[in-house]
Amino acid sequence: MINWLKEHKKGVIRGMFLVPILLVMIVSISHVVSWYDMANPISWAIYLSIAIEIAAMSSISAASVKIKGGVWLVFIIVTLIQFIGNIFFCYKEININTEEFKSWIELTSPVFESLGSDMEDVVSQKRWLALLEGGLLPIISLASLHFFIKYNDNTKTVEEVKKEEPIQEEVVESEPTQEKVEEPTNQQKIEQIDPQQALILNMQKKMGGTDKWS
Repeated sequence: MINWLKEHKKGVIRGMFLVPILLVMIVSISHVVSWYDMANPISWAIYLSIAIEIAAMSSISAASVKIKGGVWLVFIIVTLIQFIGNIFFCYKEININTEEFKSWIELTSPVFESLGSDMEDVVSQKRWLALLEGGLLPIISLASLHFFIKYNDNTKTVEEVKKEEPIQEEVVESEPTQEKVEEPTNQQKIEQIDPQQALILNMQKKMGGTDKWS
C-alpha cells in the first residue's frame, strides 16, 4: 500500500483536491435550486442551478490560467449567486425549536455579543448560522479547484525543466606530454653570455691553448 501511494503520489494529491469539488458542487446545486424555485418552475430551477455551477468552475479555471476578457466579472456574479442560494437554503431549513440550535446559541453567544448582536434576537442568530453553513461552501469548492489547477501546472513545469536540463559530458583529462628539451651547444651558450664575458672567456682559452678564437 505504501509503495503504491509513493508511485501514484501525484494522482492521489489531485484526487484529494477533486473530491471536495464534486461533493460541494452536488450540494450547492440542490441549494441553489431552492432559491431559483421561488421565481421559476422546478425544471428551470434545476437547469439554472447546474448552469451556475458550471459557470463558476469555468470562470475560476479561466482566472487560474490568466485568461483575459471579463473572466473576473463572470466569476463574481456566479459566486454571488452561489452564496445567496446556499445561505438561503440553510436559513430556510434551520429550526429554532431544536436543542441543537439552542446549544449553538449558548456556545456562540460570547462571540456574537462582542460583534454587537442581541442574543435574544433569534432571527439574527439564524442569519449568522446560515451565513457560516452556506457561505463557506462556495469558498471551499472554488479554492479546491484553484489548487487542483495550480498543482497540475506546477507538475508540468517541473517535468519540463527536468527534460531541458543539459547532459553534462565527462571530460577526460589527458596526461601532459613531456617535451624533450634540447641542450644548447657551446656556441649557443656563448651567444647567451654577455659580450664582455664572452671576450674574456675567449682570451683565457687562447692563452691556455685550449681553443681558438670563436
